[in-house]
Amino acid sequence: MNFRETTIKYLKDILRSKTIAEVIQVELEQAHLRKLEAETAAEYAYATIQYNDERIARLQKRLAQHAGEDKHD
Repeated sequence: MNFRETTIKYLKDILRSKTIAEVIQVELEQAHLRKLEAETAAEYAYATIQYNDERIARLQKRLAQHAGEDKHD
């Protein structure tokens, strides 16, 4: 196939109506992609929660250790 034939075939393919199966396949691929994106966001959120839980515990421990040091009577 030369460039002209390839271009004509490409244009005809773009302009033709898609079959129901093709439309469903595209939507299915999009759903898989959105699911992967949501799973990534959930993993990130979970890691952020864990990080802040550990940070809170560390800061509360430090605060308890230094509770009496700020009093200057």
